[in-house]
Amino acid sequence: MTTFVFGHKAPDTDSLGSALIWAWYMNHMGVDASAKLLGTPNTEAAFVAEKWGFAQPDIIADVADDQPCVIVDTNNPAELPANINGADVTAIIDHHKLVGGLETKGPIDITIRPLACTATIMYDLMGNHAAHMPDDIKGLMLSCILSDTLAFRSPTTTDQDRDLAVALAAQLNLAIPDYSSEMFAAKSDVSAFSDAELLRMDSKEFTVDGTAFRVSVLETTAPAIVLDRKASIMDSMTAVATEDGVDQVLLFVVDILNEEATLLIPNELTKTVAEKSFGVTVSGDNVVLPGIMSRKKQIIPSLKV
Repeated sequence: MTTFVFGHKAPDTDSLGSALIWAWYMNHMGVDASAKLLGTPNTEAAFVAEKWGFAQPDIIADVADDQPCVIVDTNNPAELPANINGADVTAIIDHHKLVGGLETKGPIDITIRPLACTATIMYDLMGNHAAHMPDDIKGLMLSCILSDTLAFRSPTTTDQDRDLAVALAAQLNLAIPDYSSEMFAAKSDVSAFSDAELLRMDSKEFTVDGTAFRVSVLETTAPAIVLDRKASIMDSMTAVATEDGVDQVLLFVVDILNEEATLLIPNELTKTVAEKSFGVTVSGDNVVLPGIMSRKKQIIPSLKV
């Protein structure tokens, strides 16, 4: 039976790329595996897949009982299919905090490491077999690292991530600044998306002291494209929160080049969250947070209500 390999809902480059990378590795090792998606990938992820010659994997709504699965780039049940505990999860490869709530049918392989990127972990797990990666898989791996580290700007970046990216770029004869600029340009092209799509594009659900949030991040080299729409985006937050069963949507627009985030402030709750979490004073409908780049390392651990 084919093993499905997938990451989280609202797939980004690391989620999509890591699913494709690990499906390649499993097949290389003689195990029938196929990458899947749990939603439409963001613009950067779609660009990366196309650049390296990969068709977009099938999008699945759920998994059947006993379906063999490998989960990558998450371990959070809120980001996984509704029937994930009914499936046969055989492995988890991730770089986020352990959330809990998953139940498996037997002992499994779990690797969670404090690195910036799931694909970096996969390189280690492959051992000597990493030498067999074709260029298209190397390209995916490089793309995952550059995306999750924001080309080494993110505080999540480790020497291991950086060293692997530099080595892969050399093997592919790519200049990291040039290629990362192409990726970030693709990520910044969000003009065709509705406000609700933007709020869900790169988002994760977290509960803080009993308050449920959809924490959305838009990483861009052109923040004005998003911020020029802030009035309509803030109007959409209530509907998205209601539809998604959370109390509030938080949107952080991360300016990659200036290394700062702008948090939209549509109401008193978000104002309270901003002031308690980041030690700022809010006087309008947005607040700039210098140096805030990472949801995983800087935003989620700081959230207070």
